[in-house]
Amino acid sequence: MSRWLCHGVAGFILLASASGSMLQRGALDLTIEAPPSLAPVADRVRSIDWQQLAGALAQAGLNLPPQVHVTLIPEDDSRARATPGWIVGRAFDSSDVVIFPGRVGSYPYGSLESVVWHEVVHLALSAQAGDRPLPRWFHEGVAMSVEKGWGVTSQVRLLLATGGHPGLADLGRLFDSEGQLETASAYLLAAALVSDMRRRHGAAAPGAIVDRVARGTLFAHAFELQTGETPDEAAARAWRRYRRWTSWIPVVTSGSALWIGILALAFIAFMSTLRKRARRRRQWHEEEVDA
Repeated sequence: MSRWLCHGVAGFILLASASGSMLQRGALDLTIEAPPSLAPVADRVRSIDWQQLAGALAQAGLNLPPQVHVTLIPEDDSRARATPGWIVGRAFDSSDVVIFPGRVGSYPYGSLESVVWHEVVHLALSAQAGDRPLPRWFHEGVAMSVEKGWGVTSQVRLLLATGGHPGLADLGRLFDSEGQLETASAYLLAAALVSDMRRRHGAAAPGAIVDRVARGTLFAHAFELQTGETPDEAAARAWRRYRRWTSWIPVVTSGSALWIGILALAFIAFMSTLRKRARRRRQWHEEEVDA
């Protein structure tokens, strides 16, 4: 079996599977394509709690897409070599997901399960919008909020990554850049914006906005109708929250102590990521030996 997947406007990628399987779970058809070397990873994807993911999507006002086709690509594959090393997964249209398991662990993905969750959220957004356009920042921010990629560590990263007063135009440029650090900053900013929106306007606000878009309303107007403010106004409000952090923290501690604390937190987060990655690789190795 093979599939043609559109990658932006640059061209097309042909995915031909070495092995395939289909699993039907209620209303979800899950299809996985993977070479024999990634069979244990495919088993992990099958064992994901899809009901839990459906519940997290429902809280955001979204529906689990009826079909999910996952292609797992090893690092020695030509398609992996042609893809920047910091890209862990990609979603296409409303049913196709490509994942590079060997790269799991790079921010904002902490585990294989979080990668799958994140990319399936993209599918859910596209399906519910009827393939009408949604901004990249909205896609990524909602995906991170659903897969719980936004937390204390992300907030510390945001303080380190953003020194100015970014707007949505800046966010778009960060996403369009080819650098890993710039893209990571864009993820952080998008997650902060959507997190603030859901906190103030309800957890299901993303789905309500997408429903308006599906009925033919342009995204910016749909956002304003649902939240009472424009996307730019919402972004300015969200960024102010984090600028307040940077204004009062130095008051209660010295500048040197602040940076020592931030660096310590960053180091702890980095070491935790390394430990998780080592455990994950040991687990995969044991599963491959068993297989």
